[in-house]
Amino acid sequence: MNWEDFRKHGKELVDYIANYLMTIRTRRVFPDVKPGYMKNLLPDSAPIDGENWNDIFSDVERIIMPGITHWQSPYMHAYFPALNCPASLLGDMLANAINALGFTWASCPACTELEIIVMDWLGQMIGLPDEFLHSQSNGNGGGVIQTTASEATFVALLAARTEMIRRIKEEFDDDSLDDAYINSRLVAYCSDQAHSSVEKAGLIGLVKMHFIETDDDCSLRGDKLIDTIRHDKEDGLIPFFLCATLGTTGACAFDNLKELGPIANEENIWIHVDAAYAGTAFICPEFRTWMIGIEMTQSIAFNPSKWMMVHFDCTAMWVKNSGSLHRTFNVDPLYLKHENTGLAVDFMHWQIPLSKRFRALKLWFVIRNYGVKGLQNHVRKGVRLAMAFEELIKMDQRFEIPAKRHLGMVVFRLKGHNQLTEMLLKKLNSSGKLHCVPASLKGTYVIRFTVTSNATELSDIQRDWYLIKEMATIVLKSFAPEHTGYIGTSIRVPLGQIKKKSPAFGTSLLLSNCPRTPKIINASFMAIFDNQDMANDYVKHFKHMHDSNRNQQSGPALRRRIKGLMLTDKQHSLDSRIDLIDSIIATVDKQNINRLNMETKIKTHSVSSADSIQENQNEPDEMSKSQDELNRI
Repeated sequence: MNWEDFRKHGKELVDYIANYLMTIRTRRVFPDVKPGYMKNLLPDSAPIDGENWNDIFSDVERIIMPGITHWQSPYMHAYFPALNCPASLLGDMLANAINALGFTWASCPACTELEIIVMDWLGQMIGLPDEFLHSQSNGNGGGVIQTTASEATFVALLAARTEMIRRIKEEFDDDSLDDAYINSRLVAYCSDQAHSSVEKAGLIGLVKMHFIETDDDCSLRGDKLIDTIRHDKEDGLIPFFLCATLGTTGACAFDNLKELGPIANEENIWIHVDAAYAGTAFICPEFRTWMIGIEMTQSIAFNPSKWMMVHFDCTAMWVKNSGSLHRTFNVDPLYLKHENTGLAVDFMHWQIPLSKRFRALKLWFVIRNYGVKGLQNHVRKGVRLAMAFEELIKMDQRFEIPAKRHLGMVVFRLKGHNQLTEMLLKKLNSSGKLHCVPASLKGTYVIRFTVTSNATELSDIQRDWYLIKEMATIVLKSFAPEHTGYIGTSIRVPLGQIKKKSPAFGTSLLLSNCPRTPKIINASFMAIFDNQDMANDYVKHFKHMHDSNRNQQSGPALRRRIKGLMLTDKQHSLDSRIDLIDSIIATVDKQNINRLNMETKIKTHSVSSADSIQENQNEPDEMSKSQDELNRI
């Protein structure tokens, strides 16, 4: 393809993109495909000779679109927004054409200087204190565009770790103190509603992470932080990092910065604020009440790539003291030096990767194209639509809203058994007409409904609610014969108990976004080993139990899956067998408990007479009957 061909086909592609986004509500929002669907549509190896562009482009609809979850659809309510807009797309098109690698000021001065300016603009737009701005902090603070909020959290944790290790060495006046020893005593904090990326940051940073219980509003409060710090210090640990969440993933709840700030500052704990979704809302002054106390934090990040229509990837991060980042990420080889080293900002010292894309262009285009008022109107519209959906839920007594609505997200559920809500969610998603995901709020299974698309209108919300009501009627009718007592009531059944009675619960849509969410299996532990070997070991163990006629509680469907795995050499992902392995583990656990109970009874019973011996011999049959009865329940 030459540049004249590019001009022609580029215009065609722009037309295709515009048509796709303008007619997106006509597409099924959630794809109806199975894992591996694309394998039979494409050859096993790359083409030897180049192909005609028209043939390539025609495969977009045939191969790509059937497997797309349409994130820009007005019926997409899962996760959080991942929006775009024409100005953002055009900005990235230009950035891709320039293709500058902005690791130092000299590698592309415009890339660095535009990022400094737009990050100051954005910081002012959300009401950040002057200490976080390049132009107002005497060169100490400032903003940088990171790839994701997860990366920003990790960057902040690493910088906090560097500062604490340095502080301890200075306090003891001993540079010979081993960094690894100090690191082993460090402990970081977040709430039990924090995003899983905070937990991952601790894992990668090799520091302990303590999840602190939130209050009834899913907010982290000062008293809980004080108690946790006191216990950790008594155990010889060194608190050094707190990730406070403004707008949690599970319920869009807000940690109390006003209470947490003074406590953390007194203990020299670095506070990082994760406002990935909610940060865009702070453009509106009426939503900045949740930011009270932000002046006591050391870093903050949010994603314009979510609600602000600057498409992924784009995470805005600000720090009070960029020197902490320099001490953590500074490398200084000769080939990266330039004549203005030390006089200009080199963003390679503010991030994990060396290079960075020219992301500031799309952010600059969007801010200029919409203006502050236009972006405020966009946020307020999303909030109004969420409020309208909330009112519709309140009008139907079959539903409840277990957590207060904040901004553009509502969590709701069918009253009663958690399984009712899970079945409703499965039916909604399998219909392909809308897409939502679940969360666990203190043992309660909920459906998250987020207004995500900038194309969403009130008529779309009403259409979605009608579909939800119809599906709810079907679910409740299917449960009525066996679960009449649950319908229309507020009975709570803990997730752990449901998992015991229904091993398949939660495995089609794993509860996520919370480190303390009940996990099907410890996948991190599994990943350390070869999961194929481990799974095969479990399968062999289950086969042994089957041969011993000891797995009668397993259903025929589970046994068929076991047999299928044993007869094939196909490599499966861990996710594809996670519920299977959990069922096997549950079976093994039950048998171990029964065996231990049996051994205890045998030891405590007298065997001095034939009667007592006979009693012990009959006991396994009685326990087997009891187990069968329990399984039927």
